[in-house]
Amino acid sequence: MEDRKKEHLHLAFEANVNRAQADPRFMYEPMLSAHPTRDSEPFVFLGKTMKLPFWISSMTGGTQRAGAINSNLAKAAGEFGLGMGLGSCRSLFLSDDYWDDFKVRDLIGNDYPFYSNLGIAQLEELLVKNEVEKIDYLNRQLKTDGTIIHINPLQEAFQPEGDILKRPPIECIQELLEKIASPIIVKEVGQGMGYESIKALLHLDIAALEFGALGGTNFTKLEQMRRMGNSSLFEGFTRIGHTAEEMTLMVNQIVEKGGTKCPQIIISGGIKSLLDGYYLTQLCKLPAVVGMGAAFLNYALKDYTELQNFIVNMRKGWQLAESFLRVRQPEGVES
Repeated sequence: MEDRKKEHLHLAFEANVNRAQADPRFMYEPMLSAHPTRDSEPFVFLGKTMKLPFWISSMTGGTQRAGAINSNLAKAAGEFGLGMGLGSCRSLFLSDDYWDDFKVRDLIGNDYPFYSNLGIAQLEELLVKNEVEKIDYLNRQLKTDGTIIHINPLQEAFQPEGDILKRPPIECIQELLEKIASPIIVKEVGQGMGYESIKALLHLDIAALEFGALGGTNFTKLEQMRRMGNSSLFEGFTRIGHTAEEMTLMVNQIVEKGGTKCPQIIISGGIKSLLDGYYLTQLCKLPAVVGMGAAFLNYALKDYTELQNFIVNMRKGWQLAESFLRVRQPEGVES
């Protein structure tokens, strides 16, 4: 105890928090709960039971390290009861060399949601060729529960090797839903979506909408950097988009007006801290989990024990938030 008191005295002045730094999103209620001693209650998401509200968002495609990364992430998903989306599976349609990099269902187990991933350009091509059965084949081979379709028109436009979309993505999603029975998740890749796009998707029978909101990895910026270096000609496009908080409020507006078919949300993009995710999942009027890509990837590239420790700390933080924090409604929003 004496050592602890010495540490307190030594660090007291450095541990000051300015009142201007107070987080206005929460009411702190220290009187109403004890410290959590049990894990959070399991819950059903995408038809399967998850133990924690964390989704490993799609990151790696056909890269050299994809196999090791996917294996680490899948192992963690199975150990902690998370959901997982693979990176783009396009390479599996082009070569048989990469299947082993993506076949990680046995590491996750069958209890937790696990989804393949294709781009909207690949979907459009499959529809033109009347080959959408390849998606069902992909899911059978990978033992995935369904497919994520990522929507990325700005990335494709600035990518030197990018594909040209000939149809509005919403038309392709509608046609796909008419042709296959397996669940479909739709996501953006770092710029989010506006009100009309969200509304159009929520009125379709998709399994979930993943935000891929502005504020995280921005693939439009990434492709501009690849293509044009430091040119500022199109730089403004990298700042176009919608944040996860803005999208959550738009979802709520649409839900309040009724008629939505999409039952759940994956809130991803620009989630910089656990409390960012906690706040938005509690604010959202549809069941929601927190999707993170780069954060999980950062630890998946290291020793597996570091990935384990990261998730253990995330779990502890989430339990503390559940016990002691109550979300304040944004100004002008009724609870």
